[in-house]
Amino acid sequence: MSDPTTAAPEPEPEPFRVADEKLGDLASTLAATMAEVRQHGVILDRLGSEPEPPTPDAPADNASPDTVAAEATPDSGPASVFILALGGEAYATELAALAGWVHYLFLPVYGREISTTRPWCAKWWEHPEAVARLHALWLAWQQLTDAEAGLSGPSTWHRDHLDQALVHLRSPDGPFAACTTSPARPTHRVLATPAPVIAGGDQ
Repeated sequence: MSDPTTAAPEPEPEPFRVADEKLGDLASTLAATMAEVRQHGVILDRLGSEPEPPTPDAPADNASPDTVAAEATPDSGPASVFILALGGEAYATELAALAGWVHYLFLPVYGREISTTRPWCAKWWEHPEAVARLHALWLAWQQLTDAEAGLSGPSTWHRDHLDQALVHLRSPDGPFAACTTSPARPTHRVLATPAPVIAGGDQ
C-alpha cells in the first residue's frame, strides 16, 4: 500500500484572466448588479420592518355598535416611503440606495454635459430639494419600469417624470444654481432658504 504522504501534489489551477477589452463591460455589469442588490435590500428591509396587522379583540358583551364600528375602522394607512418623511437610519439607508441608482443609471444615461444652462453638483445629496426630486423620480422609475406597468410604462416615466425633473433640477435657478456650471471648475454651495414664519409672531 502506498504512503499517502509521498503522493505527488495536485497541480494548481490556471489563473482566470479577463481580456482587457472586456474589463469595462465587466465593471459596468458589476456596478449595475451591486445597485440592483442594494435596491432589493432596501425593499426587503421595508417589507421586514412593516408591523404585523393587529389581531382584533372580540368586542365586549356590553359594547355598543358605535364603539365596535369605531374600533374596527382601519388606521390612516402605511407611513410614507418618500425620503423626506424618513429620519435617522431609515433615511441613510434610503439615501444610499438612491445614490446607487443616481450614479449607476441616472447620471450615465441622463447626466448630459454641465454648462451654465445645465448646472450640476457632485454633492447633490447635500441639497434637500435635489434629494426630494431625485427620490421621487426613482420611486416612479421603480413603479413604471416594472413588468406590471405594461409596455408603455417607461415612456410614461420619461414623459411625466424624467422630463419635468430635469427641467427643475438642471435649470439655472434650480437647486444647483450656485454649484458647478463648468466641469473644469467644480463648485458646491447650498443656497440659503427663506426664514420660516413663526406662527403667532408679530404681524
